[in-house]
Amino acid sequence: MKRSADIVVIGGGPAGMMCALMAARRGNDVMLLDPNRQLGRKLRITGKGRCNLTNNCDIKTFMSNIPGDGRFLYSALNRLDPQGLMAFFEDLGVALKTERGSRVFPVSDNANDIADAIARACLQAGVQLNHTRAEQILTENGRVCGVLTEDGSIECRAVALCTGGMSYPKTGSDGAGYGMAEALGHSIAAPRPSLVPLESPDAFCAEMQGFAPKNVTLSAYENDRLIYRELGEMLFTHFGVSGPLVLSASAKMRSMGQAAYRLEIDMKPGLDEKKLDARVLRDFDKYANKEFKNALGELASKSMIPVLVRLSGIPEDKPVHNITKEERQRLVRLLKAFPVRISGFRPVDEAIVTAGGVHTTEVNPRTMESKLVPGLFFAGEVLDLDAYTGGFNLQIAWSTGYVAGNSI
Repeated sequence: MKRSADIVVIGGGPAGMMCALMAARRGNDVMLLDPNRQLGRKLRITGKGRCNLTNNCDIKTFMSNIPGDGRFLYSALNRLDPQGLMAFFEDLGVALKTERGSRVFPVSDNANDIADAIARACLQAGVQLNHTRAEQILTENGRVCGVLTEDGSIECRAVALCTGGMSYPKTGSDGAGYGMAEALGHSIAAPRPSLVPLESPDAFCAEMQGFAPKNVTLSAYENDRLIYRELGEMLFTHFGVSGPLVLSASAKMRSMGQAAYRLEIDMKPGLDEKKLDARVLRDFDKYANKEFKNALGELASKSMIPVLVRLSGIPEDKPVHNITKEERQRLVRLLKAFPVRISGFRPVDEAIVTAGGVHTTEVNPRTMESKLVPGLFFAGEVLDLDAYTGGFNLQIAWSTGYVAGNSI
């Protein structure tokens, strides 16, 4: 079956919907291809279903949250910055709020409100939805002329590739866009997970599975150089560690496989070593006649106590009143810098974001058009762009989609 449109947008995520909407508002006949029955499948589950849609910060702060070459984004962010995006969604009738760390959420705490608002705007602007899977971008004399789908071909003058990365493949981010770009001569930076749980060879992680310490400071080291330090919460799992702090730290680990990574957790960040030692002394006075393993109930969680006992090297049945100053200080150091070795990332399909993708050197940052194939545009996670956690990755999708849609 042969059909036609001015523009075909492949992928109905945040970048694809923003691109389709902007192109349609400029009077183009736009067809949006997405095999899912519902647009924005991944968007609807982001931020634990709350949708941290951007970060209410200035562009300089935004740039400091991009680990790679953020300069590519200057033009896009100047066209649609976080405050512009917030005004855009409020104009669509979605009330927003700014929380800790300048993270922006819908007041309803419901990601569906964001996805539904922009999907509705697309329909109102005349975007045609086609629930089919794109298989190939067609060219003639070196420029885009159509898209081959599982249901036949669609003639068009331009295509926007907004297929996302490889994280959450069940939502449609299955890496297919990389193959379509590569077939047209684009080079792809090897996709890798970012904002992803971390694996550890330390058996005690599985022993503490389900333990979720809050208000701890996590420090990450690359070859003994500090690369990340933040206060927050995390989670011990059967494979290693996860949770907000760990996901953020993972984005700083850019040389996994070449460099050595480790974590240190300060379980008592509110106390320096001297004050913590005094606190431990008070507990030891209180439980002076108990065995060491039974004197830690006020200092550590139940699942962590056996691990602390082992790593401290203090015999578990040693009477507390016999514990030496040196042994007590070993315990204090352990609580201030609990060590976790890191052996690798969890698989990319468990990542929140995919790093890697279409090389930005092959894309015009002012238009998002391919420098190699006229009529081919890119937006969102299919590009080799990623950021730290806090709404920055979604803003990249919105801004690049906005530029592509207005340029196409």
